[in-house]
Amino acid sequence: MTENEIRLLVLDVDGVLTDGGLLFDEDGRALRRFHIRDGLGIAMWRLVGRRSAILTSKRSAAIEARANMLRIDLVEQGAEDKLPGLERILAETGVSARQTAYVGDDLLDLVAMRRVGYPIAVADAVPEVRRAARFVTSHPGGHGAVREAIEHLLKRDQAWDAAVRAIGADRGSE
Repeated sequence: MTENEIRLLVLDVDGVLTDGGLLFDEDGRALRRFHIRDGLGIAMWRLVGRRSAILTSKRSAAIEARANMLRIDLVEQGAEDKLPGLERILAETGVSARQTAYVGDDLLDLVAMRRVGYPIAVADAVPEVRRAARFVTSHPGGHGAVREAIEHLLKRDQAWDAAVRAIGADRGSE
């Protein structure tokens, strides 16, 4: 990896990994919907030796379950002020802020986006977040935006073909 390659991807949840909507069941529990393509993108990211983390202002067992499913071991929940959580993630991984991308959608994400080397906004992010981003996805949050961001980063770093090979997508119809 070169000095300019992105090695760590930090993700907000509501509005990024989900569409930001919350459904409530009869017991008052909030339910979130995650897009399957984002999960494959995160797997591809991991298979080429990159790390990912979740940084969210909410606390939820569903977030923990999705992180476990995606094998994301760095999860900071309940971070209203996202900068301390981001700093803990950077310290734990040993990755510099310059080699970190952050995907956000709302005003609480701005402090983290301004700290990292490669801020990314989802298509339906608020205007302030889109202006702070180096890349804005064409997909809205919860609809494959994370997968698009990962594809963008891996192509930017000339690692997309390796990720496709690693996931086995080039094996035809096995």
